[in-house]
Amino acid sequence: MTEQNYSSMRTAMVESQLRTSDVDDQRVIAAMAKVPREAYVPAERRSMAYVDRPIPLAGGRALNPPLVTGRLLTEAQIAPGDKVLLIGAATGYAAALLVDMGAVVTAVEEEGVLEIAVPGITVVRGALNAGAADGAPYDVLFIDGAVEEVPATLVQQLAEDARVVTGVADRGVTRLSSGRVVAGALGLNSLVDIEMVVLPGFGAPKAFVF
Repeated sequence: MTEQNYSSMRTAMVESQLRTSDVDDQRVIAAMAKVPREAYVPAERRSMAYVDRPIPLAGGRALNPPLVTGRLLTEAQIAPGDKVLLIGAATGYAAALLVDMGAVVTAVEEEGVLEIAVPGITVVRGALNAGAADGAPYDVLFIDGAVEEVPATLVQQLAEDARVVTGVADRGVTRLSSGRVVAGALGLNSLVDIEMVVLPGFGAPKAFVF
């Protein structure tokens, strides 16, 4: 497939997937129209780069659909200079978009997941739920997938009034959610049910049953 083909597919993604689905931040639109998503997809799956469904990766992981990425970026309200803690960086696509929008990105990903090759970001290899305390405090927590709960370990790495965007996994349903940190506590609002990849290591504690 040629570069021109990918460019046409990128334009179609912006017009048919993003603009029609509440991705209305023009800076998000501009970044997603510019950054070549195919460069962050395994070579054997590049023909799927702009399809609006998850793309399988190694180790049972997957790359979120473009619409999910666009909605997360829109809700994050990224401003130039924001320090962003990106959890579940996967192939580096979301990191590349955040950098294009002027963010300072620390990306956390597990060992063994596809290598991230994004200039200008700090990559931390390790458990996703541990975050990257050395770079705290962060202005934005960007969890690129759905979790059962956002652990206190991550909330503690955020600045007061930090924005948080994530998916919440609840009994087989994933919901796009956003919130802010107030007095050290995180409140999340559910925005819309949407198909998102579920990240490992974020199970909610099981309730004790008598």
